Amino acid sequence: MTTQTQVRAPFRADHVGSLLRPERIHKARKDFQDGHITAQELHAIETEEIKKVVDKQIEVGLQAVTDGEFRRRFWHTDFLEHLNGVEGYVPDHGFAFKGEETERYDVRVTGKISFNPAHPHLKEFIEFKKIVGERAVAKQTIPSPNQLFNAGIRNKEIYPDIEEYTNDIIKAYRETIKAFYDVGCRYLQLDDVYIAGLNAADIPFNDSGYSREELIDLALRVVNGVLEDKPEDLIVTTHLCRGNYRSKWAFEGSYAKIAPTLFAKEKVNGFFLEYDDDRSGDFTPLEFIPDGPQVVLGIFTSKHGKLEDKENIKARIKEATKYVPLEQLCISPQCGFASTHHGNIITEEEQWAKLKYIVDLSKEIWE
Repeated sequence: MTTQTQVRAPFRADHVGSLLRPERIHKARKDFQDGHITAQELHAIETEEIKKVVDKQIEVGLQAVTDGEFRRRFWHTDFLEHLNGVEGYVPDHGFAFKGEETERYDVRVTGKISFNPAHPHLKEFIEFKKIVGERAVAKQTIPSPNQLFNAGIRNKEIYPDIEEYTNDIIKAYRETIKAFYDVGCRYLQLDDVYIAGLNAADIPFNDSGYSREELIDLALRVVNGVLEDKPEDLIVTTHLCRGNYRSKWAFEGSYAKIAPTLFAKEKVNGFFLEYDDDRSGDFTPLEFIPDGPQVVLGIFTSKHGKLEDKENIKARIKEATKYVPLEQLCISPQCGFASTHHGNIITEEEQWAKLKYIVDLSKEIWE
């Protein structure tokens, strides 16, 4: 019989990564911006809050924990802007989400892209892993390399040839992943809104001039190129999301268009898939998942606090087993609770209640 306890990630009850920032971090960020505290004082406050949030994740029963992305403003830009050749900037407009435009911030290419051995996320992971110790698995989240193919990022004067751009991104990410491995990371997640967007009727954030099929093939080549020499004991998952900003979403569309290529051939150890409402379509595309990678069904929402009906959750998992065996399935929220520093419209108490509910339900289902 399949059991709740997994020896390798992803786990039966898992979560995507980001957690609501405590009010103390919001205040400290403002105090730092206003010049009332130093960068060192801000870092110390963030560290204290990360210690608390790690303890809380372990308390609710999670086997893999994150730092909540507490040192980041955005899930992706904080990482990307610290690659060599990339900078953060304030554009004229934010991203268009359903009913809201996001805060204005993005990244753009200013030079040749390469690995940055002084990337701050590496030092932050060392601190985080020390906090976690042997109590749980320390999970690191970073944006997928495919995020660098979104509209407006590639500088066509620096990179007129998309192949050179692709190769530099692959090399930079390979070296970055090796650096995370060398400092002790064994569970890494690539967050990929870009790939999810390749399913949408109108591909969002796209200025490439390439067909959908060409973009899907390119996205596969990028991820598999990055993972080509991945160490055997490094678990790498990918998380596909349709946008998560203050409980709003950016686009919709099932996984049907990408599944025959990306589900079938992407060389990851697991797929975190958004399935919390009908925007994601049904489970039919799961038929392309091969034996091996775990499928983490995001059938709980991080966008509101109401707990999902237990019998409905069990019925949905049973439905998914038509395409993927139960022992290959896990459950989680569809996305993080705070992909940006703003957070979703949900309370911290609701966040923890939902995560504990997922852990408890996983025990009922797999034990």
